[in-house]
Amino acid sequence: PQVHIKAIQSLSKQSRCTPLYVLSPLLEMSKWSSKQLISLLFHSSTCFTNDNTLFYMFTGMNAAVRATVRVGIYTGAKVYFVHEVRMTYTHKTVLLTSYIFCQGGTVIGSARCKDFHTKEGRTKAACNLVKLGITNLCVIGGDGSLTGANEFRTEWSELLQILLKAGKITAEEARRSSHLNIVGMVGSIDNDFCGTDMTIGTDSALHRIIEVVDAITTTAQSHQRAFILEVMGRHCGYLALVSALASGADWVFIPEMPPDDGWEDHLCRRLANQRSLGYRLNVIIVAEGAMDRSGKPITCEMIKNLVTKKLGFDTRATILGHVQRGGTPSAFDRILGSRMGVEAVMALLEATPETPACVVSLSGNQAVRLPLMECVQVVRLQHFFNSHYSELKFQESALLLVLSFENNWNTYKLLAHVNPAEVKSNINIALMNVGAPCAGMNAAVRSAVRIGILQGHHMLAIHDGFEGLAHGNIEPISWASVGNWTGQGGSNLGTKRSLPASMMEEISLNIAKFNIHALVIIGGFEAFVGGLELVTGREKYEELCIPIVVIPATVSNNVPGSDFSVGADTALNTITSTCDRIKQSAAGTKRRVFIIETMGGYCGYLATMAGLAAGADAAYIYEEPFGIHDLEINVEHLVEKMKTTVKRGLILRNENCNSNYTTDFIFNLYTEEGKGVFDCRKNVLGHMQQGGTPSPFDRNFGTKMGAKAVLWLTDKLKECYRHGRIFANTPDSACVLGMRKRALVFQPLADLKSNTDFEHRIPKTQWWLKLRPILKILAKYKISLDISEKTALESVIKKRGTV
Repeated sequence: PQVHIKAIQSLSKQSRCTPLYVLSPLLEMSKWSSKQLISLLFHSSTCFTNDNTLFYMFTGMNAAVRATVRVGIYTGAKVYFVHEVRMTYTHKTVLLTSYIFCQGGTVIGSARCKDFHTKEGRTKAACNLVKLGITNLCVIGGDGSLTGANEFRTEWSELLQILLKAGKITAEEARRSSHLNIVGMVGSIDNDFCGTDMTIGTDSALHRIIEVVDAITTTAQSHQRAFILEVMGRHCGYLALVSALASGADWVFIPEMPPDDGWEDHLCRRLANQRSLGYRLNVIIVAEGAMDRSGKPITCEMIKNLVTKKLGFDTRATILGHVQRGGTPSAFDRILGSRMGVEAVMALLEATPETPACVVSLSGNQAVRLPLMECVQVVRLQHFFNSHYSELKFQESALLLVLSFENNWNTYKLLAHVNPAEVKSNINIALMNVGAPCAGMNAAVRSAVRIGILQGHHMLAIHDGFEGLAHGNIEPISWASVGNWTGQGGSNLGTKRSLPASMMEEISLNIAKFNIHALVIIGGFEAFVGGLELVTGREKYEELCIPIVVIPATVSNNVPGSDFSVGADTALNTITSTCDRIKQSAAGTKRRVFIIETMGGYCGYLATMAGLAAGADAAYIYEEPFGIHDLEINVEHLVEKMKTTVKRGLILRNENCNSNYTTDFIFNLYTEEGKGVFDCRKNVLGHMQQGGTPSPFDRNFGTKMGAKAVLWLTDKLKECYRHGRIFANTPDSACVLGMRKRALVFQPLADLKSNTDFEHRIPKTQWWLKLRPILKILAKYKISLDISEKTALESVIKKRGTV
């Protein structure tokens, strides 16, 4: 039977519609009864399924634990750990969580708990909580953990009555523990939980995968081999899909999108075509839950035998397995875990007996609260669709509606599965890098070039920024020439900080000479200012009346119009890992404080976020002015901490935070005031923050930004075609492509001038400044936390939709 795609889409888009309402059309189009369908969806009436654990280990969990403990104690609460999910409890203090955030795994243990599957086990758990006076429970895990926690909360009153009748608790104890509040934090490397942009542990898993892919690539190139990598993801192909985007893999198999019939021949043609173009390697990524349209699993060994037999390629298969769950957490996961922990404590403190159980999620750069069971129901529905693909015979649109990563999938298909256009558009689009180099620039160039070629355009590379444009250092760039650029750091096109104002005439002449119809500028604040100067120059030079788009790419993350810049995540991970190593260098020695200077110009993004990720005691930035009194408070605070069991301190300083309180000054101040308690060391990280291979986020972000920029230019060129030529002089023909919360949006350069501090090269409003109080609370400062801006429960269905 045919699936009523439009009906399901309509039902899912209704703001007050619960996911279970989708069952009615499913019943009509399937052979199952209502009871069978519900059984398949939710597996059983108990709180856990056989393959779920209450807590599952993943990197980033310790950061959430640390934040929950510290903020809980900050608010005056008494905090306990539940060890190994076996009803053993330990009261925790701030000091016991000092160094856990940089560790992978979980310090409180993770285990399957069969006792919790039974009423007797949950009754015992309730008794333990009542005896300790615990009325708030924070659960970190996936849909199984959160479902069980909600079931525990639902039957809480019944469990109290059982304990009361058995004489295990008193009436007074039952009264004091009359209700149980529960807040969940989502932890899963699969990123398969509905309502959140990213789950704790996913980014770290991507780091492990990309590290392996990069290492394998060098071997594959040397021996001209094809490699097949299996990554985790039984029901969700997020890891496989994003890894394929970030590594430029030739093919990806994911559960959500079974390949068309005859995929074997298509795959072989694709690999053979790549070799004919001169590529020395092939990479295929397979999610462990991949299957064909008949429901038959697609395995690494199956693909290896296919490629070896039909093409004769030297082929190897690698199953990454639990490597993806381990290792040091990435900077993103540490910050995410910390933010979720803070929001979870606030949600518990604000909860009432009538408040439904909620889960703390990430939406763009905001922490939000969502109804726990509504999220779980959608996740179960997603898993159901993927597991019963062959019976339901679903179409792509329905599956993508369920999993909401259509943007990633469509970008990957464009870059990897479509042949270049045979009909040319006679449009020339030029690309350049401007400003300081950063990781991810090459990924943006690669996707822009390939999307442009797919649109039928001629793509031109401008070397050395605006100077290269003025001097005519321009040449065509082909599909094959950018083949391996995704994982390369720096700028292969070459980049300079020069601005176009002094070279406007030469630039206009070369735009006319090379017949450039549109321009992509990839860079930092210089790219933004250079774009503005080109727009201003339109009044005098008609050749500059072409569509222009600026893609923010800088470690400083200081480009107006975007919450994030390409390259900032890589720099942040570099700083965080360096801080870890620096602190570890003092292990076993006497107490020591490290003063570390970060880049960023006048923008304190790197110092603040690295402070959150590395557990800094203070982070000095330009946006938050400080004086000698503030420095005195910081020093005294650190001296008192060092008199306890704390042995290492970390102070971060943005390079331009204050012209008088330099890194040397702060180092000398802490050295003098810490005499007899601790000694000091200083480190200026310098240009190592701009180097290295791009992080998975920067590769993926740059790829999507480059693709979207060229697609936007293609549409804009059609609008600006007048009287046989391109003429673009409206404000919206020169834009910054930036990420705002959850969406990639185009904003006119002229409109962003009013929100820009040109003297200090920063936006006037910056979202991450709201995280500064969290940094201080986690460093154990007794400050007042502004909670006037409370987060309300949001509907999952309202939030869903593609970017």
